[in-house]
Amino acid sequence: MQERNIQRKVRPTHPGAILRNMLAELADDGVDQFTSLTRKELAKRLGVSPRAVNELIQERRSMTADMAIRLSRVFKTTPDIWMNLQKAVDLWDAAQANKNQYAKLRPLAA
Repeated sequence: MQERNIQRKVRPTHPGAILRNMLAELADDGVDQFTSLTRKELAKRLGVSPRAVNELIQERRSMTADMAIRLSRVFKTTPDIWMNLQKAVDLWDAAQANKNQYAKLRPLAA
């Protein structure tokens, strides 16, 4: 089996950035129940602290399974969407941080 090495040039979008953009778009639309939903109001809806929401939105906190489930319930998405965004970021970060060590690794002979 041939090794597939598809390496991104830029870091994938953090789930907090997606959440930040969603809140901004909802505030701009102003046509549904989420009109001008603040971070504090979102935290209350999610049942978490405002600090947890702020740190996620500022990309200082990783998406957890718990938060993914909470967000999926509030925004009618799936937890997988949120977790896949975080997984992409985690894999990219690890690849960048350890790329020299990973380059030395060789697969086992078949």
